[in-house]
Amino acid sequence: PRGTPAGTSLANTTALPLQVCAQLCRRPCYCPGVPPRCPRGSPLVLDGCGCCKICARRLGEPCDFLHVCDQSQGLVCDYSAAPMGRGATCNFEDTEEGCEVNGRVYRDGEVFQPSCKLQCRCLDGGFTCIPLCQEDIRLPTPDCPYPRRVEVPGKCCPEWICETRDQPLCTFPCHAGLLSPLLPYPCQEWSTEWSACSATCGMGFSTRVSNQNRYCRLETQRRLCMARPCPNAPMARCAFAAPVWLPGYT
Repeated sequence: PRGTPAGTSLANTTALPLQVCAQLCRRPCYCPGVPPRCPRGSPLVLDGCGCCKICARRLGEPCDFLHVCDQSQGLVCDYSAAPMGRGATCNFEDTEEGCEVNGRVYRDGEVFQPSCKLQCRCLDGGFTCIPLCQEDIRLPTPDCPYPRRVEVPGKCCPEWICETRDQPLCTFPCHAGLLSPLLPYPCQEWSTEWSACSATCGMGFSTRVSNQNRYCRLETQRRLCMARPCPNAPMARCAFAAPVWLPGYT
């Protein structure tokens, strides 16, 4: 080991008596020649004596005077639930809640990207994410009967490609450029949910978009629906009037 002279200021010692600091911190201090390898999200910092490099403790990890918390993440050694000053853990300095993802602590409201495919936001101790890659659906077509999403080297998001297979593009008979009911490629069924009925009472119709037809093409489909019967309307009263005689008619 090699000696490292101590600095003039001791971190995190203002709250402890000088006698305690003298017992915990030896002068001069000696540190390992090779600094420790820290886990992901834990930076190298000076210990509580200000002598040697150590791995900063993360959220929820045990801490004490020597093993300090990661102050860059707003963490402090919390002794509030530690009996006799033992069993302290790293916690946020203020009352804000954070979240830990892949060993890294994010502050409440902070937006981050754990990967190139996701963007997340820390909120109330948890986090929500939205995809950055399109989650579209590509249906088989005559010019691309076998679509498939593949990972492309050097790119984050997968892309669609058209696989080529040794099958004819048209299975006879073909009429007027339309495919026969026996499609030469597999039709992946896809449809939306049926919409709400167009009428609140009585007969109406609902719609959806689907490819469940003989040509495997997207189309708008309709069906009859009735949410509930309509209440009986009051009978109309007939008003009788005296006949009117026109000139020339008897």
